Amino acid sequence: MVLHVLLVFCFSASPESRVPSPGFTMKFSENWLRALVEIPADRAALTKRLTMCGLEVAGTEPIGGPLEGVIVARILACEPHPDADRLRVCRVDGGKGEVQIVCGAPNARAGLVAPLAMPGATLPNGVTIKAARLRGLESQGMLCSAKELGIDADASGLMELPNDAPIGKPLADYLGLPDASIEVELTPNRGDCLGMLGLADEVAAEFGTRATPFEAAPVAARIAAPRTIRLEAGADCPRYLGRAVRDIDMLAPTPAWLAQRLRAAGVKPINAVVDVANYVMLETGQPLHAFDEARLDGAIVVRRARAGETLRLLDGSEVRVDPDFLLIADERRPLALAGVMGGFDSRVTEATRDVFLEAAHFSPAAIMGRARRLGLATDAAHRFERGVDPGLPRAAIERATALLLDICGGGAGEVIEAVLPAHLPRRDPVVLRRARIARVLGITIDDARVEKILTALGMQVDAAGDGWRVIPPSRRFDIEHEEDLIEEVARIHGYDAIPARLPGGAPPAPRDDETLLAGDALAAQLAARDFHEAICYAFVDPRLLKDWQLDGHAVPLANPLSAEMAVMRPSLLPGLVEALRRNRNRQQARVRLFESGVVFARRDRENAAPIETAMLAAVACGSAHAEQWGEPARTLDFFDLKGDLQSLLDLSGSPRSWTFDHDALPPWVHPGRGARVLCNGIVAGAIGALHPALQKRLDLGVEVYAFEVELEPLRRRVIPAAAELPRFPAIRRDLAVELPEAVEWAQIEAAVRSGLGAILTDVVIFDCFHGPGLTKDRKSVAMGLILQDGSRTLTDEDADRCVAEALALLARDFGARLRG
Repeated sequence: MVLHVLLVFCFSASPESRVPSPGFTMKFSENWLRALVEIPADRAALTKRLTMCGLEVAGTEPIGGPLEGVIVARILACEPHPDADRLRVCRVDGGKGEVQIVCGAPNARAGLVAPLAMPGATLPNGVTIKAARLRGLESQGMLCSAKELGIDADASGLMELPNDAPIGKPLADYLGLPDASIEVELTPNRGDCLGMLGLADEVAAEFGTRATPFEAAPVAARIAAPRTIRLEAGADCPRYLGRAVRDIDMLAPTPAWLAQRLRAAGVKPINAVVDVANYVMLETGQPLHAFDEARLDGAIVVRRARAGETLRLLDGSEVRVDPDFLLIADERRPLALAGVMGGFDSRVTEATRDVFLEAAHFSPAAIMGRARRLGLATDAAHRFERGVDPGLPRAAIERATALLLDICGGGAGEVIEAVLPAHLPRRDPVVLRRARIARVLGITIDDARVEKILTALGMQVDAAGDGWRVIPPSRRFDIEHEEDLIEEVARIHGYDAIPARLPGGAPPAPRDDETLLAGDALAAQLAARDFHEAICYAFVDPRLLKDWQLDGHAVPLANPLSAEMAVMRPSLLPGLVEALRRNRNRQQARVRLFESGVVFARRDRENAAPIETAMLAAVACGSAHAEQWGEPARTLDFFDLKGDLQSLLDLSGSPRSWTFDHDALPPWVHPGRGARVLCNGIVAGAIGALHPALQKRLDLGVEVYAFEVELEPLRRRVIPAAAELPRFPAIRRDLAVELPEAVEWAQIEAAVRSGLGAILTDVVIFDCFHGPGLTKDRKSVAMGLILQDGSRTLTDEDADRCVAEALALLARDFGARLRG
């Protein structure tokens, strides 16, 4: 059986990583969440409640464990093993005296603080530590990597702890273990839950508790560091805050608790400045960025990019932008791609002493799709595209400043803010009616319960008439309509508390249109002929369409998921052939796929909606028949696929309304092995082998045949009508004629049917010969004429007259002559 498999990969990344971040997921530490809100439930109950309220838990990964017998220790001395090149002999202080440890980690060195598993300790991987002799020397325990402790996937060396970690303290107590990393899948409208504070508010509402209020106390300015900020992009950036923090120690280690929370969120600790920015983003949901202040020249300017402007990004790549992009710049050059990624030239390095922190509010429309257009995916863009609370920047920059000063020292300047109040988002009140809740949910919920739910979600609720007037919090961009509020009530009240009831009344009787084939009739026919149905994306790579020469009227997407999915498909065949190729690459020699779906074409009028056409397409390659013993194996050819298509045309009850010709073939069709498909003389599709040049560009390695036909004429059918059985027998007369090679069977059939009229009930071809006795440009066609009259029995004279008339027609129209 041929299978078409779609693999979707998700990654976690730091805010300015080029690696794609999760599609719509949030990873976090369970212990961190419990520190923010009281949760009267264990882990299993918590994950179930999160899923039931719409934050589906995609996975839970335990971190560490009790780790009994694992302590914080310091390596006092580290010498090479006398009998092993890769081993070292360490004298280690565990707080209660020194022990000797034989270790093979490449980063083992004197002064390093690392976890030490004492004899008797059992690690999360099930290994029990015992005293042992390694190459003749005693080892009284084991220095551990993060992977061995179940804390992280890093097994490259010993887990390095801060130099001020308390020696002898149980590691689990020091790191706050055991913990778990929980990953929730978020719908695109829940950008507010891309921060721990939003998650805590959601959990508090779900469990009826209260989240710890977030307080970011203002940090007093100790230095004067004025700088002008100009907002030149209007509503795209209505708020921008900056602050200088000077004389910091870039080599200061990140505290263990902060690094552990980052690791649980899938973010690798890098250095104190980057870690603080990442931490505050995870905590509040507000992305931040740090510039090296020494590399800034004058004022900070938020503006649109200029045509052809270039910027080197943090990952080292250089991008060319246009006025559709928003930039952070100074008086001389661009500094960062706003809301997406910082610039390389203004980055923070180990030599940095002074930083300029940035926190801004960007309109989702100004950021949406910009990263994908450049092949980027960052956590900052992920959040700004979905909407970030416009009130967060000041709290986030104060929180980041306090953390940075605690870790790296230094002094902070004043917070500099530029704001355009008229362009800041406003949450308009939404009216919620009691009757509407009952109508939508099918149950009545007490007023007090409704008010408690909405208040717990941070909304301002005032009684008004037959319901309430509700103002959503500034973080909830998705609350705009009454139904949005009803959804919130239903989520927190509990979907399982809403009884399942069948709708009342009798279902309407089906009213199928008998002039159309049933929707699944065509699919069933192709499945019966050994085809498998495929479902491909409606978005395709514009480079692939260029190979097919189908890019002329393609419809580009304003906000593509990726560069490889940037245009709407103008044909089903590129996607189907790609599916065929992938199956071929997985050892499937005989592949037969079909798909029905809509294709799109651009209209000539600007800004007009695209033309949508429902199509049916099929592709096939390999042997004509599945492997069996009854017939010799042979390769699929044009007439095999034409027979499959003809079986669909026969379902219409009027197959003679369909014809084929080879005029004006599409560019993907082989010029000598293809045909147009016409319905009542109107082009409806095409069939044939793929053009040799296309097959070579696609690297298919086998000849592929395909057809694509409009679905609407395919579904039209003649309503079957009863007819009297013939009372008189039919007569068959066979004849073979020699005629020019260029004459097609469709022309012969049409001429014979037209000339003989109703007496001819059918005409069939049973032989076509090229060879000895015929010139190179001539062929012999043998056909059978089925003759019948409904009022009498035909005589031999009648049959002979019909044969003579047929020969005369073919001689006159095509220069045919009877073969002896």
